[in-house]
Amino acid sequence: MNPSQAKTKPTINDLIVRDPKTCGGQPVFRGTRVTLRTVLCSLAAGDTAEAILRDFPSLTREHIQGAIEFAAAAAVDDLPFPGVSA
Repeated sequence: MNPSQAKTKPTINDLIVRDPKTCGGQPVFRGTRVTLRTVLCSLAAGDTAEAILRDFPSLTREHIQGAIEFAAAAAVDDLPFPGVSA
């Protein structure tokens, strides 16, 4: 496979979009009406990726990974480390 045929990993911006005309402007996965919040809440409740994919067949594993990466990036920006005052 030559380099131009190599599949590149989608970025968070490729996977998650905001449009005021879709779900009231909440972040959704591109091409769906599934909100980022829905997937993050499902993960936090202990749902597996397989269960989420069954419940939302328009999603892919890349969407779920993107949700996790988004949450991780947000946590780095928003949460102080324990024992460190903000």
